[in-house]
Amino acid sequence: MTSPLQNLLPPLMYMIPILVSVAFFTLIERKVLGYMQLRKGPNLVGPYGLLQPFADGIKLFIKEPVYPMNSSTTLFTLAPMLAFLLALSIWLPLPLPHSLADLNLGLLFLISMSSFMVYSILWSGWASNSKYALMGALRAVAQTISYEVTLGLILLSLVLLSGGFNMQTLTITQEPMYLLFSSWPLMMMWYISTLAETNRAPFDLTEGESELVSGYNVEYAAGPFALFFLAEYTNILMMNTLTAVLFLNSGTQIPPELFSILLMMKTMFLSMSFLWIRASYPRFRYDQLMHLLWKNFLPLTLALCTWHMSLPTSTSGIPPML
Repeated sequence: MTSPLQNLLPPLMYMIPILVSVAFFTLIERKVLGYMQLRKGPNLVGPYGLLQPFADGIKLFIKEPVYPMNSSTTLFTLAPMLAFLLALSIWLPLPLPHSLADLNLGLLFLISMSSFMVYSILWSGWASNSKYALMGALRAVAQTISYEVTLGLILLSLVLLSGGFNMQTLTITQEPMYLLFSSWPLMMMWYISTLAETNRAPFDLTEGESELVSGYNVEYAAGPFALFFLAEYTNILMMNTLTAVLFLNSGTQIPPELFSILLMMKTMFLSMSFLWIRASYPRFRYDQLMHLLWKNFLPLTLALCTWHMSLPTSTSGIPPML
């Protein structure tokens, strides 16, 4: 019979490294953007500014939270908690190299949980009772739901190619070569769609500071704002880890320790590309954002999905051409 502590240990061992990596990812982002703009970034708190994320976290969580007078207090409080809970839950089926929950429909679980993030954003904007927060929330919902169409079609194409929804099946499929090489148009559209799905530049219309003053979380401060902040950066790292698993992953023949290091390096490279893109490209207009998806990505992903359906597969689920 297992004790409650033994049941809590595996989730904690997953959550703590994720939160620490989120903290240092925010520091790296500020450093990279600083050097790209010819300034230093955080460099005072701790050696080379290494303790800056912890100082920011402590500052936010010890501040008094502010609740707008006309807000719906229950939903206003629950929305950031839901966002943070969902952001951590999505990591469950990811092989790192072993998953916390080995699900047969792991990819379906991932896309379903990411769809739930829409509710936390919509609730936060509506419960704030602010027109700016509501406008940011409506933009976020439209953007997220739209780009989930292409994400779902790309995942369906990979499922057809590999023969299963399980993460391990995808790893076995990529033993001969990465899916990046055989499905590079899907990889390109997936990566751009993850930028839009996580509300990152140049698709950060929901948090357009020059237009909406931070968007859907404009009325949040202190701890609730910190939860939204953590959820956003956790989702960025999760999406990049998933990208590495889907398109750059072949690790059945290597030791688990080496697999984890390689996966971490791939995720770090993809995440650094997010920062490079943020420093390099201006924000899209909203009509351009939707035009890119509905007029460009959707027809192309539908065509590629149909092509993947026509490919013959072997009994192992791995296409013969691979």
